[in-house]
Amino acid sequence: MKFPGKTLRSKNLNNPLTNNPINQTGNYAISSFPFFIMRNTLLTLCFTIATLSVCHGQVTVKPVDFTEPISLSKNLQGSPLQLTITPRLAGAVHSIQWKGQEFIDSHDHGRQMQSASNFDRGTDFSGETFNPTEAGSRSDGIGTSSTSKLLHLTHTKDQLQTTSQMAFWLAPGQTSSGNLAKNKKLLSNHLLTKRITLGFKQWDNVIRYEATFSTPIGEFHRYAQFESVTGYMPAQFDTFWGVNIDRQQLVSLTDGPGEQRHPVIISFKDRTFAMGVYSPQQPSMGYENAGYGRFRFRAAKVTKWNSVFRIRNNDGVPAGDYYFDNYVVIGNLTVVMRTILELEEYFNAGKEDN
Repeated sequence: MKFPGKTLRSKNLNNPLTNNPINQTGNYAISSFPFFIMRNTLLTLCFTIATLSVCHGQVTVKPVDFTEPISLSKNLQGSPLQLTITPRLAGAVHSIQWKGQEFIDSHDHGRQMQSASNFDRGTDFSGETFNPTEAGSRSDGIGTSSTSKLLHLTHTKDQLQTTSQMAFWLAPGQTSSGNLAKNKKLLSNHLLTKRITLGFKQWDNVIRYEATFSTPIGEFHRYAQFESVTGYMPAQFDTFWGVNIDRQQLVSLTDGPGEQRHPVIISFKDRTFAMGVYSPQQPSMGYENAGYGRFRFRAAKVTKWNSVFRIRNNDGVPAGDYYFDNYVVIGNLTVVMRTILELEEYFNAGKEDN
């Protein structure tokens, strides 16, 4: 089961996930044989040390060999913070657990922590009708495989990176809210590269979630909506909050559903467990009163938050890489609120330095 968020803005930025420069050594003039031996040895040692520092603990898994769940883990306040991806979901996040509490309601191929996008195909926009989705399609249901195709996976104990070719949420001929799917095939040409890191700077309770959507040539869209990250949560997470950045305080949010401008937190009623999301890139240009969504689906007994960006261009949204940087925060309600305010202060200080 998948429920669309409202629609938002985006910045087309450089892609740090797939476009990092690689430093290479140059040629050296050799003046004598002893110097050559010493220089060669030093270069070999430095290369070996550099390789170990960068690659130590890194495991690259061929998609065909990704047959069992992979978990990242990091100590947080004496308990492991554990994040798990599964082959069933083409590498989307199936589970986040801390202190014995599950934070993700992973049911079909729509209810995970994952990324998706929506486009208008140059016609009137309708949700889900041209909707590349990381975890898979609606027809995948509660099955054991995904229509999405995992292309690359590498991970360490507390970081992972995947690239996937996203399935369309609807199959050709299916409808959503009475609107017919605009895609003509099951698998899109839209790629998603995501990088997840447990912990950021001094904040061990933050999960950094970087997502790059690579949109293909040969498609025309006037409107693009990027659900850069969303999280579907168990029913115990039943209270919606916003963090008013200007006033440095929590504000109570109604059920909505939909987006507003404050970073969103969903908590237990007693405030003991909470999860929120913050992005220094919010809001999208032209959508300053939106960006952070919250939804309650009573029949499904699930709640949802998201961080959404939008681009509108009547001449066509260019094919390219669209990068979004989000910070998912866990803890009790007070800790999550304070962390979001501290992240805002941290990123604002960086802007002032520049």
